Amino acid sequence: MEKNTVTVREARAHLADHINHAEQGTPTVITRNGVPVAAVVPIAEFEALEEAADVLLAREAEAVLAAGGPTVTMAELLADLFTESGEGTA
Repeated sequence: MEKNTVTVREARAHLADHINHAEQGTPTVITRNGVPVAAVVPIAEFEALEEAADVLLAREAEAVLAAGGPTVTMAELLADLFTESGEGTA
């Protein structure tokens, strides 16, 4: 697949061009100090990636449940997430 690679500075200066390229099917990878950090991609590719991630997570959850793995309530899950991220702590 063809793709463009630009620096953050170039991406800022020509964002409309990179959006147009994405609409035409060509992604643009954005680099900072030579390291890829973001991408402007066609929306169909982004949506396909989100869908694939959802399917993968659902399969993993089903496997845990089928194996008799532990379950938690939504309240327990949220409490754990806030505790891990440091939010909600005084």
